[in-house]
Amino acid sequence: MSEHEKRPLATRTKSNKIDPKPAATPGPSEIVPISEILPPNLLLLPVAQTTLFPGMIVPVILPEGKLTKTIEYVMEGSGYLGVVIYKNSHSNAVATGPSTSITGLPAEGTVTSGQEAISSSRPGEIVMDSPTNQAEFYRFGVAAKILKKINLPDNQVSVLLSGLQRFELTHLMSREPHFAGSVNYLYEVCERDTELEALLRSALSQFKQVSKDNPLISEEMKVALVNIDGPGKLADFIASVLVRDVTDYQRLLSFSDVKSRLQHLLLLLKKEQDVQAVQRRIQDEINQKVSSAQREFYLQEQLKFIQKELGRYTDDRTKIIEKFRERLKTRVLKEEVAVRIEEEFEKLQALGEQSAEYSVLINYLDWVTSLPWGMRSKERYDLNLARKRLDEDHYGLKDVKNRILEFLAVKKLKKNSEGTIICFVGPPGTGKTSLGKSIAAALNRKFFRFSVGGMRDEAEIKGHRRTYVGAMPGKLVQGLKRVGTQNPVFLIDEVDKIGSGAYSGDPASALLELLDPEQNSDFLDHYLDIPFDCSEVFFITTANTVDTIPAALLDRMEVIELSGYTDNEKFHIAKQHLVPKVLEKNALIPSKVKFGDSGLRHIISHYAREAGVRNLEKQLARICRKLAYRAATGRGVPIRIEGKALVEKLLGVAPFVPEERMKQGVPGVATGLAWTQYGGEILFVESSVVPGKGGFVLTGSLGEVMKESASIAHTFVRSQAKQLKLTEAFFDEHVLHVHVPSGATPKDGPSAGVTMVASLYSLLSGKPVKNSVAMTGEVTLTGRVLPVGGIKEKLLAARRAHIRTILLPKFNERELKEIDPEIRQGLTFLPASSLEECLKYLF
Repeated sequence: MSEHEKRPLATRTKSNKIDPKPAATPGPSEIVPISEILPPNLLLLPVAQTTLFPGMIVPVILPEGKLTKTIEYVMEGSGYLGVVIYKNSHSNAVATGPSTSITGLPAEGTVTSGQEAISSSRPGEIVMDSPTNQAEFYRFGVAAKILKKINLPDNQVSVLLSGLQRFELTHLMSREPHFAGSVNYLYEVCERDTELEALLRSALSQFKQVSKDNPLISEEMKVALVNIDGPGKLADFIASVLVRDVTDYQRLLSFSDVKSRLQHLLLLLKKEQDVQAVQRRIQDEINQKVSSAQREFYLQEQLKFIQKELGRYTDDRTKIIEKFRERLKTRVLKEEVAVRIEEEFEKLQALGEQSAEYSVLINYLDWVTSLPWGMRSKERYDLNLARKRLDEDHYGLKDVKNRILEFLAVKKLKKNSEGTIICFVGPPGTGKTSLGKSIAAALNRKFFRFSVGGMRDEAEIKGHRRTYVGAMPGKLVQGLKRVGTQNPVFLIDEVDKIGSGAYSGDPASALLELLDPEQNSDFLDHYLDIPFDCSEVFFITTANTVDTIPAALLDRMEVIELSGYTDNEKFHIAKQHLVPKVLEKNALIPSKVKFGDSGLRHIISHYAREAGVRNLEKQLARICRKLAYRAATGRGVPIRIEGKALVEKLLGVAPFVPEERMKQGVPGVATGLAWTQYGGEILFVESSVVPGKGGFVLTGSLGEVMKESASIAHTFVRSQAKQLKLTEAFFDEHVLHVHVPSGATPKDGPSAGVTMVASLYSLLSGKPVKNSVAMTGEVTLTGRVLPVGGIKEKLLAARRAHIRTILLPKFNERELKEIDPEIRQGLTFLPASSLEECLKYLF
């Protein structure tokens, strides 16, 4: 080695540490001389990350602003600047380099800002002592020269920088208008000897080995490596390829000695080789597992192995089992259930993940462990509170509420939940479902509702076998999982409309086991195949009529009938419940919009005459929507909905007209009372006689039972020919025609027998039936009047039609005592046990 090469730097000390004093012009002993003389003070370019080393050329993207002004200023002058890494990479005043983001700890050191000494909060950071804008620079940087500047379309600037020399930032001289600092240049020391040659060869050998398995090292880089002259430049080039961490970058910049730089570089190469070895091992093991049908799992398997290497991996199967067992810690299981579930866990452990049964078993255990085994709501059997809750939620229904409280009293005394199943029967809109919700709230139990209307598959009740594709438990198990308790209130809606499939079993029969108090303590769902105690579930069913409920199912229920509401009850329901509800739904303020009494009563009598209140709520909502539209368009809103004129303006022509005066004074017309599943209705029967060959004609969509009643009435009238002063020849020469209006509506039942007799008798005698009487009753050939059902609903229909005199079978007279006095008030009852008595009342 020549004397020129052996001479040390003037700024280098024996301890290989950098002298903090600024260096002057490089001396003749430096291995890599710089043709230009670098200034002791530099304008600084903070970047978020970079791998710029002396001898390297790197592009940097700058946002428009302060740094672009610094570039322009430098290009007008010497063209030199100092590139440093800015610790806060989120600053909008920081340039972005070509490298990926770097994190890590800087090297040790302390710098000063201006004349004030500033201690860095972390080693190697320069912390600006500014209370408003604190900046953090790493300690070591690279002096660079601007080779080219390109203006980009998005107002950014691309600058091509050529690295010249390492430096240590000692003082931050200014911040505005540009970052500027005093630097101490670190000139390279390279003593060529055997150790340096060995380090260089080792570094080149390991780099070639690493480059084989590293796709980031291109062929161009390998070619450039051959053309690099000098150990220092070679070390910097390899470092620029490998360094990804700011700590390593700062350490390599701090080494002016090439040997120290190569020694640290060998450590980085060794780390890279270890990473590649692990990567190869991962790939080898994964390749053994991956087949053509499993290639889509490649990345997932690779991730699992990496997590296993880090000690963070837990098998998916283990996680799932732990989650299921954690659920069971809060459940109280019977011994047979616990044993069965444990067997399923053992099966899951033995199954392979590719097995078809694996996912089926996981889904099964998910359902079983989610059920509320032994989890109960804290019940509350406070009958006074229950009555108060029922009164708050429902107006009227006194008898219904008393029946409900009687059931609750029995459950309170019995200390368990077994008992009869309640079935609410009544027209739509009478509050059957809301009564169930009120019961659940009064008992402090969870509430779940599902409808069986139109259900044709018994698996909807008892579940599918879990071997079927897409198997699911029945509605009971689904509801129990949702409410999370073993003693909820279950409301089964529309049991009178349950269907029966030709191939899917009979769901009504499946309900028998569920609703039978003697059987449901061990209810067996086909999917679970484990008995579940349903005896604590409070079952409530609803129906519009009991006629279509299967007899075996009806036998297990206690029927509570909800008849229609009177006009007065509807009025109070509207004021207390419906009006506030529709006002809130339609964003109207109650203090600004009010429904007057006369307006409500007109709506009830002319627009909502059904038994329930659902249509009444719809009519009120219609009015509110019209008012909301007026308010939204800036027009005035009526403060009070009062009077017939305003109601008809908002709702249009009333669909219902008074029926009590229709066809009055005309022989052959009689007013009957009929029951429908939607409440009571007024039924007019009209008769007419025309010349002909004799016969009897019926029209009006009549059912078989009603046709039989008409035949009996015809026979009875012919038997009264002498009283009517008619001959047998009259019936042979005339055709009698009986018609029931609303011909498109199907009608059936025996209740119209008396009405048909009255209509025919009135026609043949020429005397009109009393216009103030409505009648109901079944007749026989011997002239007896038999009892009928639906008396309460029929009385409500008569009140709506303003009919005050009711002819009914004598046997039904005793039912009047159980009807609300408000319904009976103002009505006159004519009990009759025979047709002779009926004719006396009517004519």
